[in-house]
Amino acid sequence: MRIPTAVGLLLAGALLSGALPCASADPALPPILKKVGFDQRLNETIPLETVFRDEAGRDVKLGEYFGAQPVVLVMAYYRCPMLCTQVLNGLVEGLRESRLTMGQDFRVVTVSFDPSDSPKMAVAKKANYIRAYADPKAAADWHFLTGTQASIDRLAQAIGFRYAYDAPSDQYAHAAGIVVLTPAGRISRYFYDVHYSGRDLRLGLVEASQNRIGTAIDQVMLFCFHYDPTAGRYGAAIMNFVRAGGVLTMLTLGLFFAFLRRGERRRRPMLATAPGGRSHGEVVG
Repeated sequence: MRIPTAVGLLLAGALLSGALPCASADPALPPILKKVGFDQRLNETIPLETVFRDEAGRDVKLGEYFGAQPVVLVMAYYRCPMLCTQVLNGLVEGLRESRLTMGQDFRVVTVSFDPSDSPKMAVAKKANYIRAYADPKAAADWHFLTGTQASIDRLAQAIGFRYAYDAPSDQYAHAAGIVVLTPAGRISRYFYDVHYSGRDLRLGLVEASQNRIGTAIDQVMLFCFHYDPTAGRYGAAIMNFVRAGGVLTMLTLGLFFAFLRRGERRRRPMLATAPGGRSHGEVVG
């Protein structure tokens, strides 16, 4: 493993200080970092016919991993000394927090953007993260691919992923983030940085599945939280919170008055038959 260089450290600082997704907008960044970032391509479809190599070295089309569940796409090169590891570690934590099941609810596809990475390196990287995810069955649905420069460029351009090679350090400057795609391969959500909350990942995957996964509670959450493409995360929808609060208040008041009326009805016959009370038809005198 190579020691992180100044380029990697500067990029990490830019990421963690919120300089992405548009690093090129900050004139204070080093020239190489101005070339990296994410240009959002929401609702566009990635080239599913693009060919990569799987962990066994076989040629596969991206489309082979789509069709049934939404897909989390990660661009990460396997000899990266720092950021890619942080992205993948953050993804593992977020997916475990989401309480969704890999294979049943979603798939993950990791694609190296370094054409010198080999299937052997992909096997080793996959083993590390399947172990970290702590579910051996996930190996069938988390794929680590390698490819030619032409295939990498085609996919990177489709999702708006910009990166740059730094020859002196033999490393890549790149953005940190993941992309959620629909089962049909359409770009649904971008999540930035190296930490991904389980709530955001769950909501993003539920939306990408067109509500075919998730629960009724997820639908309520999606009503109260909306996706902010600029921040790359879900935030509170204030007006929806107000509406939901108003509905909840009305329901609570309705239940309260219904409870009072029910109690009043129960007390009336008790008063009518109580000692000293008069029942219907009783004659006085």
